[in-house]
Amino acid sequence: MKRWLILVPILVVAAVAVWFGARRSAPPEVPFGKVKRETLVSVLATNGRTEPLDWSPVHALRAGRIAKVAVEQGQTVAAGTVLVVLGNEDAAAAVASSQARVEQAQAELAILTSGGRAAELAQIESNLQRLTAEREAAAKSLASTERLVRKQAAPAVELETAQGKLAGIDLQLSAEKKRREALVMQADVRAARAKVAEAESGLAQAKKRLDEVSVRSPRAGTVYDLPARPGAWANEGELLAKVGETSKLRVIVHVDEPDLGKIKEGLPVTITWDATSGKEWSGVVHRAPSQVVALGTRMVGEVDTLVENPGRDLPPGANINARIRAQVVEGAVTIPKSALRRVGSELGVFALKGGVLEWRKVVIGASSESLAEIREGVKEGESVALPTEMELKPALQVTPVYP
Repeated sequence: MKRWLILVPILVVAAVAVWFGARRSAPPEVPFGKVKRETLVSVLATNGRTEPLDWSPVHALRAGRIAKVAVEQGQTVAAGTVLVVLGNEDAAAAVASSQARVEQAQAELAILTSGGRAAELAQIESNLQRLTAEREAAAKSLASTERLVRKQAAPAVELETAQGKLAGIDLQLSAEKKRREALVMQADVRAARAKVAEAESGLAQAKKRLDEVSVRSPRAGTVYDLPARPGAWANEGELLAKVGETSKLRVIVHVDEPDLGKIKEGLPVTITWDATSGKEWSGVVHRAPSQVVALGTRMVGEVDTLVENPGRDLPPGANINARIRAQVVEGAVTIPKSALRRVGSELGVFALKGGVLEWRKVVIGASSESLAEIREGVKEGESVALPTEMELKPALQVTPVYP
C-alpha cells in the first residue's frame, strides 16, 4: 500500500511533464481563412453631404426688424406662402396717407366733370351764341341807319343809338369770352386727372412697400434652411430662408483619388444617416468628378449622385455615409481582405501547404469592404493565414485554426 501511495504522485508528475513537452513541441496555432469562389460586390464606402436638387433663396426685399417667422424649418409650403413678416408700422401709415390723397384727387376730378364749373361754362357758351346773333342784327341795323342819315331820311340821334347798341353788345361778348378763358375747363380736367394718376401711383408704391414686409416663398417646396429669427434686424437683400424640392436630393460623395477610376455614371448608391438607425436611401451616380480637391488630409473627387427621398426625411445639409456599388464580379476567387500582406514591394499571402506556410505573390482585382478578388496566386479551396500577433515567415510549421 505504501508503495502505491508513493507511485501514484510520480505517475501524475510524469504525465504532466509529457503533456507539456508535447505541447511545447507542437507547431503554433494560426488562424486561417478559405479561398472561395463567390459573387463579389465591390463597394466603395465613404461619406458626403446632401443638397437640394432644385432650390430658391428667399431674401428681404427691404430693411426692417423681423416681427414674425411664420414657418418652421422642414415645413412644406406652397408658392406665395408668407415665411417671414417684417415690422410694418411706417408702411401701413404710408398706405393710409396715400389712400387719402387718392380720394381727394378723385373728388376734385368729380367736381370738374359732373357739374360746378362745367355748368358755368355751358351758360357762358349760351350767352356767347345769343350775343353773337344780337351783334349781327345790331350791325345790320347800324348800316341801314347810316344810309338813311346820309340821305337825311333819319335823324342823327338814331345813328348814335344804333352805334351805342352795337358797342354794348361787343362789350358783353368780350366779357363772356374772358370768363370762358378764366375757366380753362379742359386744362383743369387734364390736370385733375394727372393728379389722380399721381396719387394712385403713390398708393401703389406704398402698398408694394407694405407687401414687401411679408416675405413670401417664390416656389412650392420645403423650407430646409431658416436663418431668420424674430426680433433680429434684416438688411435689404439679406438671406432669410431657402426653399427647395427635397423629394429627390443631390448628394455630393467624397471618393478617394485612387478609387476614382471605378466611378461611372449610373452606379447604384446607398445612403445612410447616423441620425436615423436602420434607414437607407437609394440613388445613382449622376456625374463623375471633374477635379480632385483636398478634404482634410484626403485627396478626393466630389462625385455627384441623385438620391430618392420620397418621405423627405433626409434633410439637405446632412452629413451622410455612402456606399457605391462600383463592380459586381460573378464567380470571383476571393479571400478575406485582412489576409493580404505586403513584404517589401510584393503584395501577397501566406498559404498553407502540408502544414507549412508558403509565401504567394498575388494579383488582386475587385474588392469589397471585407473581401478581395484574387486573379493570380491562390486557388479555390486553399487556406490563407489571417492576422495574428506572432511573426509569420515562409516554411514555418503551423497548426491551422479556422474561425
